Amino acid sequence: MNLFCFIFGYIFTAFLLMQPCTPQAVSTQSSQTLLGNFIGFGSVPDKVEDGSVVRVRYQCSRQCQLAVEVVVSALRKTDLVVFRRKWISSTPRANRIHQVLLRLPPSISYQQDFFNRNILNPQNVTVRAWLGNFKNGSEHNSYCGSMLRIYKVLEITPLSERPSKPPTGCPSWSAQLMWQMSRNRIHLCPLESDVIDMLKFPLASTGERFGVVRRFQPFIDRALETARLHAVTQPSVTLSVWIYLLKWCHEENCAIIHHVDRKSSYNTVLIELTDTGDTIIQVHLTTGEDAAFQANQALPLQKWIRLDCYIQDTKVLLDATWDDETRKSEYNFQSSICYDDTDGYFVIGGSRYMPGIRGYFGPTKLYRFGTDEVKNQLDSMPVLLELMRTHQECQEMQTFMKAFLQAVKEDDFLSPARKGVCTPHFERLWGQSEAKKKTSTQAWTWETQLKYSTLYNFLQAKADKIRTGSLHFKHLGATLFEQAVGAMFPVEKAQLKITSKSMAVLQESSCLGNHRASLLLATIHLSGLGHSVNQQQGHVYSLIGASSDDRFALMHAGYKHSQGIDGFPEDLDMAYSYYSNMGAQSSSDYFRSHESKQYLLEHIYLNNEEDLDLMIDETKDSFQFLKYLAEKGDIESQKHMGTLLYWGQNGLSKDIVSAAKWFERSAMQMKDASAVYDYSILVMKGLGVKKNYTRAFELLKKAAAMGSINALNGLGWYHGFILNDHKSAVKYFERAAMNGSSDGMFNLGLYHLTGLHMDRMEKNESAAFELFLNASGFGHVAASLEAAWYLSTGNLEGVSQDVKRAVMLQKRVCERNGHLGFMIREALQAYLQGSWQEAFVKYVLAAQTGLGVAQSNVAHLCEELDLGYDCQWRYHNYSILNYDPHPSALLKMGDYYYNYSPSTREESLSLAEKAVSMYGRAALSGSPQGMYNLVVLAQEGHVLPRSVLGLFNVSHRDDRDAVMEKILKRCADLEEEETLTPCSLALLGLQMGKALRRMSQSGAQLLLGYASLLSVLVVAVFLPLQSRFENRPRRPRTSAGSQDGANTNTEQDGSMGATSRAAGNLWLTMNGESWLWQTSDLAVTLSGVCLCAFWTTLLYHLL
Repeated sequence: MNLFCFIFGYIFTAFLLMQPCTPQAVSTQSSQTLLGNFIGFGSVPDKVEDGSVVRVRYQCSRQCQLAVEVVVSALRKTDLVVFRRKWISSTPRANRIHQVLLRLPPSISYQQDFFNRNILNPQNVTVRAWLGNFKNGSEHNSYCGSMLRIYKVLEITPLSERPSKPPTGCPSWSAQLMWQMSRNRIHLCPLESDVIDMLKFPLASTGERFGVVRRFQPFIDRALETARLHAVTQPSVTLSVWIYLLKWCHEENCAIIHHVDRKSSYNTVLIELTDTGDTIIQVHLTTGEDAAFQANQALPLQKWIRLDCYIQDTKVLLDATWDDETRKSEYNFQSSICYDDTDGYFVIGGSRYMPGIRGYFGPTKLYRFGTDEVKNQLDSMPVLLELMRTHQECQEMQTFMKAFLQAVKEDDFLSPARKGVCTPHFERLWGQSEAKKKTSTQAWTWETQLKYSTLYNFLQAKADKIRTGSLHFKHLGATLFEQAVGAMFPVEKAQLKITSKSMAVLQESSCLGNHRASLLLATIHLSGLGHSVNQQQGHVYSLIGASSDDRFALMHAGYKHSQGIDGFPEDLDMAYSYYSNMGAQSSSDYFRSHESKQYLLEHIYLNNEEDLDLMIDETKDSFQFLKYLAEKGDIESQKHMGTLLYWGQNGLSKDIVSAAKWFERSAMQMKDASAVYDYSILVMKGLGVKKNYTRAFELLKKAAAMGSINALNGLGWYHGFILNDHKSAVKYFERAAMNGSSDGMFNLGLYHLTGLHMDRMEKNESAAFELFLNASGFGHVAASLEAAWYLSTGNLEGVSQDVKRAVMLQKRVCERNGHLGFMIREALQAYLQGSWQEAFVKYVLAAQTGLGVAQSNVAHLCEELDLGYDCQWRYHNYSILNYDPHPSALLKMGDYYYNYSPSTREESLSLAEKAVSMYGRAALSGSPQGMYNLVVLAQEGHVLPRSVLGLFNVSHRDDRDAVMEKILKRCADLEEEETLTPCSLALLGLQMGKALRRMSQSGAQLLLGYASLLSVLVVAVFLPLQSRFENRPRRPRTSAGSQDGANTNTEQDGSMGATSRAAGNLWLTMNGESWLWQTSDLAVTLSGVCLCAFWTTLLYHLL
């Protein structure tokens, strides 16, 4: 239930982010104090210097861990730790001073020389120290997870002023000679062009504040760079862009292309569109002023338009071309135009400063040195013409449908009274009046009726509902979509067949604004799901869905561009554009996360029985037992009940009122701080209970007194937002942030960003960014969006552009969207109810967003529904492209590569390497099966990658058996200890083999081994013999007296001689059996001793 804490950050964002932002330098924190803990710098250098000393003053309330780090931000890397020194303080409440000698890498400390060739030119160097708890012997603390943190930004020494590194050795004469000959060599620059393709693939623009960021670097070639610098005050630049307008601007102005400099101000060039279709061009003059002019050329809708903007010193020319006709505009400014394309960044479409157009962007080119002839043809992107044709067909279909709906409402030819009357076709279509005939002739031609026969039949069937108003126009698209999906199944002949009729219905649904249909059409065309592959059509419907601001379509486009699959070029800037739009919607959706159409995303894998067992309902014993414990007063059970009902987890439906009652019962016991905090949030928001700020404030104070960190943040929000007491709010936020509250970090960052921090009454974007970045590490949604924006632009001093990291932050936010969770929940419910076809379609739609759990489940359903191996391979392959793929998908792909039959030896080696890579990634994610498979491959002689070997602490000196043993030990530790597992058996076999090999190296131990084998044979022979003796009946023995009597009688009766000889033979036989019994006992005993000695020796080698 602690997820309630995100509510504070979102409301506070809207309250504080209304003011503009300006970058400020990072200020130095001299010390930090918290509840008996203290840390501060005693002394710290001002410049980056190897061997300098940092003195840290500190005090710990208990055993703690401390560290000093040096962090570097370079051109393409942020927060690179180049030095770290940790130590542990075991003396509580004692003031200490610890001295740390900084040993910095030569790349940032010294000049380039023979031994120091790879030089790093950092943009920012920070020395920081932190103090963290030391719990249960754990040393896994970090800067982000520490209690107290301080830092100082160091002054960077220019490359030319760096000292030379003292030599550590003497290079050979030949090496030194080669170095002297080549050190001043002018290296040939790579081929550079002044023509930049800013867009090579269409971009869908929703008319909101999201666009594609492009940064341009200085030329490497000195001549080109000199010419560029000279042209800053006398520019000659040409910009050419294709646009397709769906609607006019919903605000007064919207951006086509704009340039933002490093001071977050508009620079040359800014091309805007007005709400009447006119174009405005704004430039920055060398005098420091901004100037603009308006070209009165009303741009048309639903047409591809090429805008060519020529900037030549003081003059700007604009050519607008559509329908093969060019309209020209020209304007001369009084001063020269200032243009520096390396200052800041360019944005195609909207940004946080202004909205973009509603439509599409086509090929966009920048001529950095200008040109007389622009070569920017529309046919360079064939998908653009198909996109225009599809929109025209949609417009025609919408006209047809509106005419039909109007006829249904005004005419009576479809009224219930005339349903049984045979009406001539002519009368039904044209009506009685001449005016109606004219309208109907335009929209109801026989060709049009045939073209949209599916839609026409559908509308006829729904005429009564349309007339009565029970089926509204905006719901027609959803109804058509459901009809089309229902017609796709059942599966026939082990293949999913999608007919042309179903495709037509999906297209009509898409035209009517249902962009789940657009996404499904894109999926069908791109994947060949029951239909032939047509990437061009797939791209068209992907763009249509994204331009309509559909959540899933935006994620789909962002995912395709981030991975560069299905014909989408890999372009992280375009991916960020789509993801940032979806991220903003996700942030807004969190305000309404309690709604019935939003659910938390649950990672339930259909091929995992343990995951499916987690699904419960109110009739299950587990739920009834939990409810029983909750009714008995168990606080944890009450909290669990409230959480399940509030979020609708584990298959339960949402019930906010019931959840609030359980939270109230747990909170009113006043024994659990988190329970009191959770209930205070419900009271403050009025969710399930009556809103009451006063009571919520009292509960927050009690929760904070009981130790709730989130309650501290809540008190800060209450003081800042309700009481308007920002000084107290900052104190609460600081306490919460220092104790690890992501909301506290975010809210404190907002105060730095807006300049409302009472101790520092100035805006400090650098401090705000650091807090946002730290909070994003804890999964904070709003902080992730803010940090991603800074990383995407790289416009903040000390923060390098890192679009890949920005995309990852945005994707994680998008995957927590409640509507996506609702789709996954519906798919899972359909699967559990046996509607696998419905589950398949819903999972497919979710899989197109790049969600790993949906992709894995689609692959599982492809197998269950027998849709072909290609279907399974496709979605398993999709899932492993994610930043955190599920181990089961990696194992499946590893099995595919391992079992595939190659045609050549080279292909076999390549597939084996891929299998090793898949199993290695599964092992890195903690999969015992992946580790076991790696052992099998290692036993076959395959080389394991270093990343995998490093996980198991394998050194280069370890032989194959040592590598296998280390992997199997880690695997056995991860498996259940009480069960006999493959890894434990394999480990036992490997260790016994090693022990036997060691024994064979000693003659005595080898002899003992042979003797043990003989002992086994002896035991196998003599034990059955002894058993036979024991089971044999014993004969009576004759006494000595009887024998004497018999001998006397022999003399009298010769017939008794035979009896006497038989008695003697019996005596001999009984003595032989006794001897055999004793011999077998001795043999078995000696064999047992031999075996005991053998196993003792073997155990000695094993252990």
